[in-house]
Amino acid sequence: MNRSYAKALLSRALWLAAGLGLAAFGQPSEDKQATFFMGRIKYSSNDGNDCGGVGQDLMRLVSRASTLKIQEERKVNFTDAELFETPFVFMNGHNDFILTEAQLENVRKYLAHGGFIFASGCCTNPNFPKAWRREFSRIFSGEKVKAIPYDHLIYRSFYKIERVRCLNEARDIQLEGLFYQGNLVAVMCEDGLCCAFSASNSCNEGKGVSPDDGQKLTLNIAVYALTH
Repeated sequence: MNRSYAKALLSRALWLAAGLGLAAFGQPSEDKQATFFMGRIKYSSNDGNDCGGVGQDLMRLVSRASTLKIQEERKVNFTDAELFETPFVFMNGHNDFILTEAQLENVRKYLAHGGFIFASGCCTNPNFPKAWRREFSRIFSGEKVKAIPYDHLIYRSFYKIERVRCLNEARDIQLEGLFYQGNLVAVMCEDGLCCAFSASNSCNEGKGVSPDDGQKLTLNIAVYALTH
């Protein structure tokens, strides 16, 4: 499914959900072809199983806010041809990693042609976010990963989010992103976002993002990715 088709489906599904109210979330779509696919990235030595249930939980979260049919996640490598059939992909991890030149080239093509990558560090481990910033800053010449300010549309794409406070430090949590020709094409949160929306912070208790803020941020990211 190409991204323009996915965007049209999600826009319609979210419009229906908004019109029917929160009680209607998760109702099946009348359009049997209204299907949302999400890729789970395998990269470096990571086989896509870090915090194993996170992919399914992410898709269930999207299904609660739309009438789309949610399929099982697809596990894909950055060098797989299937990457270009998957408009929204998720990657997470605990550890440092380095992308090969072949992976970088494929990611460059994928993002330049409408793909979107959502990434999260696990359990507020600093190694994955540090590596993600470094490696994704290598993708486009002159484009570095940077903080996404709170006036960006991604904080208003579904929920209106004014601020997200860190649970264990006196600071705001900000998403970070990579832009291409002015468009946001990849987003990362270093503060255990996947732990918040997937495991209710059971592996990260008292740290990073709260479960409620985590679900709202994650849904905003997914809606933004497939409607812009």
